[in-house]
This record gives sequence, C-alpha cells and structure tokens, in this order.
Amino acid sequence: METLKVGTDSLFILLGAIMVLAMHSGFAFLELGTVRQKNQVNALVKILVDFCVSTVAYFFIGYGIAYGMHFMTGAETLAQKNGYDLVKFFFLLTFAAAIPAIVSGGIAERAKFYPQLIATFMLVALVYPFFEGIAWNKNFGVQAWLSGQFGAEFHDFAGSVVVHAVGGWVGLAAVLLLGARHGRYRKDGAMAAHPPSSIPFLALGAWVLTVGWFGFNVMSAQSIDKISGLVAINSLMAMVGGTLVALVVGKNDPGFVHNGPLAGLVAVCAGSDIMHPVGALVTGGVAGGLFVYMFTLTQNKWKIDDVLGVWPLHGLCGAWGGIAAGIFGAKALGGLGGVSLSAQVIGTLLGIGIALVGGFVIYGALKAMIGIRLDQEEEFMGADLAIHKISATPERESA
Repeated sequence: METLKVGTDSLFILLGAIMVLAMHSGFAFLELGTVRQKNQVNALVKILVDFCVSTVAYFFIGYGIAYGMHFMTGAETLAQKNGYDLVKFFFLLTFAAAIPAIVSGGIAERAKFYPQLIATFMLVALVYPFFEGIAWNKNFGVQAWLSGQFGAEFHDFAGSVVVHAVGGWVGLAAVLLLGARHGRYRKDGAMAAHPPSSIPFLALGAWVLTVGWFGFNVMSAQSIDKISGLVAINSLMAMVGGTLVALVVGKNDPGFVHNGPLAGLVAVCAGSDIMHPVGALVTGGVAGGLFVYMFTLTQNKWKIDDVLGVWPLHGLCGAWGGIAAGIFGAKALGGLGGVSLSAQVIGTLLGIGIALVGGFVIYGALKAMIGIRLDQEEEFMGADLAIHKISATPERESA
C-alpha cells in the first residue's frame, strides 16, 4: 500500500507540474497579444529561454537554498520513492520559473535579451528561493517567530506572495530602472497609446493560465491524501469575482476583462485552502477592481510603463491575497482558522522587501555594467531584431 501511495503521489504532483508548465505558454500568449507586432517573436523566445535558464539555476542552486537538497548523486538514489523528490522539484521549478515570466511582461519591448537571461538566472538561483525557503521550508526561524508572537505562521498555500507578489515587485524594480518606451510619454504631457496587438492571443493566454491555475492551486497539496475540493471551488469563485468586477470597473474593456480572472486567481492562492467560497469570491472581486484601478493609475498618472501591468496584477493583487488569507481565513468570516492577520501582513511585507531589494540590486548592477535596454534605433525597429539579428522588413517598420 505504501508503494502504491508513493506512486500515486508522484503521478499527482507530476500532473500538477505539467499543468503549471502549460501555464508558461499562457504567459507567452498573454504577452504576445499585448505587445506590438514587431516585438512578438522576441516575447515568445524570451519566455521559452527564460524557462530553460530557470531550470538550470533552480536545479543547481535555487532548490538547495530553499530546501537544503541537491541532486548531485547517483540516478539510483534519485529514483527512490518512484522519483517523487524529482517530480516535486519539477513542480516547484514551474513556480520558480514564473518569476522571470512575470517580469518579462513588465519590461517588454525595450529590454535587452541576454542581460535579461542573466537576471533570470540570478533571480531563480538566489532571490526567489531565499524567500521561498523562509515561507515554505521554515528557514531562518521566521515562521517559528511569527507563530510564537501571533499564534500562527505566515500562510501562503499556493504562492500569492511567494510567487506572484515577489515576481510583481521584482518587475516593478526592473521597469523603473529601464524607464518608459521611447515615445510613450511625451514632453508636452501627451501619452502615445500602444493598444494590444491581438485580443484573441491575449484571450488565449488568459484562458491557458486560468485552466492551468487549477493545477497550480490544487496540486500545491503535493500529495493525493491532502487534496481538497475547497481549493478548487475557491479558485473558481475568485476567478469569477475577478472577471465580473474587472468587467464593470474596466467598462467592458476586453484587456481588463481577460486580466480579471488572473487577478482573482493571484489573490486567492494564499488562502484557497482555508477560505469559505464566498470569501474567495470577495477576494477575487477586490483583486479585479484593484488591478483595473491601479493599472490605469500607474500608466496614466504615475507614467510607469509597465506593459502588461505585472506590478498591479501580480505585485499588488498578490500582496492583497496574502492579507486576504488572514481576513477571510478566520473562523469569524467562515474560514477554517489557524491564521493570523498580523502574521500575514508581516510575511507579505517581508516578501515585498526581499523582492524589491533583489530586483534593484540585480537589475541595477546589470544596468551599470552591461546595460539592460535596447538602443533607440533597435527599439524603434522592434525587439525581434535582438533575436533575428537581421534588418527589419518594411512590415516590421510599419508595425
């Protein structure tokens, strides 16, 4: 029976890893549909290569920092327990690789290709696993301290803060250091519109991410005996809440509508295992409205050129999710309890702080040493040139 359970757990978490791996194609199509046509190939290649660099960084360095484990041993040892430890690495890798995939959307259309790969390696090898280990492996005694002070550890079941907030706040640092796209904000105060190049591709990306998210959340149980239908239904309700509120607040804008479910799902990750479905609906709804409002504010008022809105979507909605778990996870509001709002706030702020410091240090160092931005001519002709290394065709020039 034990052998059967281990084999079942290995299959369970492998299927989760495959579903989250598929989400990376969703990141790709979401970015593909948002950027201008002359930058579409760059977006596709960047997401794929970022994932491969992330795999190397996490296999050799990051996973060990987070969990104190390494794979520099014989294949016979690695294959024990039906290779469960290996598929668990695969599953957690797909989470780690989401960090550069998130950042990619914010820095789109003007970031150099190879410096971004270096940043990807550093983020996945060092910054992300540092906080991952604190939150999910109880490194450095932070969780024990929170439990002693507030009666509960920082709770983040599927990564509202560990994955999404960290990725979004790293993305903010990168976007601020890069600066806006040329011509986006003019000296006279006018703003050049860069509407999505393909709503169908954007919608496809949103749908792929939404479907894969049920693997992201449900399979975070990491073993079949811990699976919970509550996580699935809460994910559904948050998705619905985010979509409907984004529809209303965004005044039927298709870009906002298709980011609405993602905002809701980002926010519900942390507390999806402890909230009541009504609490999940409210959490998702708040996230949908938060994304629309803050995306508009950052783009139009603050003039922060975050192309896909990764800071509002992942950074702010992820932070809201960490705090919402402490609110709607409480028994007084229908949750299962065992969570502290104070611990949630502190854990969320810690994740934001680590992300900001890591993002500014890595991208700041790269900017000073080798540069992180395309020159003005390359940006005008299109980031695809960084991949193709050929002269732009007339079609690209007019895109």
